[in-house]
This record gives sequence, structure tokens and C-alpha cells, in this order.
Amino acid sequence: MKANENTKYAAHSKNQVATLYRMVTDEHICPFGLKSKDLLERKGYTVEDHHLSTREQTDAFKEKHDVTTTPQTFIDGQRIGGYDELRDFFNLKKEDEKGSRYTPIIVTFSLAALMVIALLLNDSGEGLSFSPEQVIMSFIGITMVLLAMQKLQDLVAFSNQFITYDLFAMRHVRYAYFYPFAEAYAGLGMLASFPAYLVAPISLCIGTVGAISVVKAVYIDKRELKCACVGGNSNLPLGFISLTENLAMAGAGVYMLGRWLG
Repeated sequence: MKANENTKYAAHSKNQVATLYRMVTDEHICPFGLKSKDLLERKGYTVEDHHLSTREQTDAFKEKHDVTTTPQTFIDGQRIGGYDELRDFFNLKKEDEKGSRYTPIIVTFSLAALMVIALLLNDSGEGLSFSPEQVIMSFIGITMVLLAMQKLQDLVAFSNQFITYDLFAMRHVRYAYFYPFAEAYAGLGMLASFPAYLVAPISLCIGTVGAISVVKAVYIDKRELKCACVGGNSNLPLGFISLTENLAMAGAGVYMLGRWLG
């Protein structure tokens, strides 16, 4: 369907009727059918909702309309297609294109900052009261825990990506499986105010090795790699953000050791 035809249909959607065929069985309710119905209703359409309740009905429908998937939407007797085609009909991006490859790290940092503010508000009881040291160390600790959580959701995928640039993991592959646990421990240790000698060496070591690895891979060898910092399936490019994260961990370790020794 041409772009101008899309615009025409979208502009005159109010009070129009759309016919939707989607799978609804005892074992399975198609999520894209529900999303198609919701999108049509939000665009002002009255939806004639037809359920394909058996495999036989679904197969017969596909054969009749020469399609390979459901749901299928029809407007004014014309087949629009599935959920992605319906979004295109309304000049909307595909859902998997709505974010960016930086979204996971932005969400992680934003939630970490909000958690720090929430903790400080709860601690003060009467309003926001904090010291720069408290904010920075809490933010680093929470961020480390959140990042470790994402890595641990699929440890194998993380290790597959991590060993392609981390210098220590290249030589000792098992370090890739140990790293997220060490990161989580160091972050929790900061939040719990563990003695510096129990936390600082780990934070300093993993941060320093990580920073050196990023510098070599990105800025010296000029390799284009994906960062495993938010998990092994991330599309985040290895570079400045990864370097900043590692420098923050190393810096926190130096700070804790300095206070302890001083």
C-alpha cells in the first residue's frame, strides 16, 4: 500500500470498522492479535473481532487468504496484514525500532539515580539531605548491582561477548563467568558499607582491567565491538560509556582504599 493511501486511511479512521482475525485458544492467546485490537481501537476503529479457536480454523483461514501468519486485519475489505503491517499502515515505527541501542544503559543509569534519591529522601525523613560522597558512592554501588543483574540473566551470552575484548578473560575464560558475581558483590559491599579491604580491591581490579581492555580494543586496535556491560545480547557499542563505567569502579576502589589507609 502506498504512503499516501496510508495517510488517507489513517485520517478517516473515526467510526470506521476494521475486521480482525486472531488466534484465541484454550492454550494460546496471540499477543500480536491483542496488540492489533488495541491499536485499532486507539485509532478510533470499531473492531469486528473474530477468534480462530482451533488449529484447523487457523490453517483454513491462512489457506483461504494466502497468508502465513495471524493476526490479519482488514479495513474496507482490503487486507492490511499483521501487527507490523498495521503499524506501518498508521505510519508508526515497528515496536522493536522504538528504542535505541543506548536504551538499556540509559535506563540503568536513570534508575540508579532515582534509587539514590529515593534512599536519601527516606533517610532524611524531612527532605533531600546528602553529601556528594554519599551520592556518588551510592550511585556507583547501585549501578554495579543493576549491571550485574543484567549480565547474570544470561551468563553464557555475556561470557561469549565479554571474552572478545577483556584482556584477562581472553587468557582465563572462566573469569568471564566470575566477573558479574564480583561486580554484584562489590556494588552490594559499597551500599552496605562493608570494610574497605573487603570491597575496594575487587572494585579496583575489575575496573582497572576493564578500562585497560576497552582502551586497547577501541582506541588502540580500533575494533568495532559490542559492549557486554548490559548483558551479552546488547547492541551497545564498546567505547566511551564502557570506559566511564570501568573508571568509576576503579575510582571507587581507590577512594575506599585511600580512606581506609588514611
